[in-house]
Amino acid sequence: MSKRGFLGVFVLLMMAILPQGAFAQRWSAQKANAWYAQQPWLVGANYVPDDAINQLEMWQSDTFDPKEIDKELGWAQGLGMNTMRVFLHDLLWQQDPAGFKQRIDTFLTIADRHHIRPIFVLFDSCWDPNPKLGPQHPPIPGVHNSGWVQSPGAKALRDPAQYPRLKAYVQGVIGAYANDRRVLAWDLWNEPDNGNDSSYAKNDPRSKTKLVLALLPQVFAWAREEHPTQPLTSGLWRGEWSSLEKMSPMSRVQIENSDVISFHNYDWPEGFEQHVKWLQQYGRPLICTEYMARGAGSTFDTILPLAKKYHVGAINWGFVAGKTQTYLPWDSWTRPYVLEKPTVWFHDIYHPDGTPYREREVEIFRELTGQRVATAGNGS
Repeated sequence: MSKRGFLGVFVLLMMAILPQGAFAQRWSAQKANAWYAQQPWLVGANYVPDDAINQLEMWQSDTFDPKEIDKELGWAQGLGMNTMRVFLHDLLWQQDPAGFKQRIDTFLTIADRHHIRPIFVLFDSCWDPNPKLGPQHPPIPGVHNSGWVQSPGAKALRDPAQYPRLKAYVQGVIGAYANDRRVLAWDLWNEPDNGNDSSYAKNDPRSKTKLVLALLPQVFAWAREEHPTQPLTSGLWRGEWSSLEKMSPMSRVQIENSDVISFHNYDWPEGFEQHVKWLQQYGRPLICTEYMARGAGSTFDTILPLAKKYHVGAINWGFVAGKTQTYLPWDSWTRPYVLEKPTVWFHDIYHPDGTPYREREVEIFRELTGQRVATAGNGS
């Protein structure tokens, strides 16, 4: 047998032996940029309906609310938004895969009607590490995001015996929508090394960062085995990104595995611009998947024009000031705003009745996205 023939047989043999998708690789920068060139300027918000305190309440069958979602995504369309970042949860898949997929499909149908293509987030290291299915507790008065839950929870993260279940969730969801044009991208893990220092730190596993650092590359591999037509990412969120050498180990795993680079920035406009310039050197599309904290200096009037200037996708935290209470500042975990309200809203754009917090912010969105005022709020 010739050397070429032997090589061909070897490749076929390895394809038969290795798991499906083992040869799936990170997109080249050329492919990622070609994909991005086909997209409009991406503008949206991190979305959870007004009547849900967290991901579980948003998606569980008893509390899933298509009418509320339809109404609120109509408001988003009225601003010219074309994407939403939406969090899922592994326990929902474990409980009822078929029902969960059906609700995701319903959500995608509603979003598509409003010309919105979501980025789905599969795992999240922020806030409560002990998620539980069923009725969720009511909001804690005066506290920011008082019911948000991690995925996977601390118990599952510490137990490798549960990792096959997590793999089934990743591949079940991505596999179901790997070729669905209604999905924009997959954000595999939100702030993977967030230690929740101001809230739940004592309940997180002591070795949390080490555990996630080992698991995150596996999550990327699981996702790639489904060959999604949408890009994969996990957003950088802290530290210096001016070079790979200066990044934390977690940030390096994130950026070296992501097809498109996503990041979080709640800084003043000067800080936002600096981080964008740092990330431009890596030659891939940039999407800011969290920004806008008025009290911290990150505002629509300063950040959105910069994002458009650099053709960076812009997805702010919060849309409707509902049960998540993210219009309250982060420091509400140490000093709840019960007797007094904050001077300004921290996150969010709309009151629950659809009234803008600031009319000028709504105007800024419409001006920058080119959205006609006539469509605002009517879902047309």
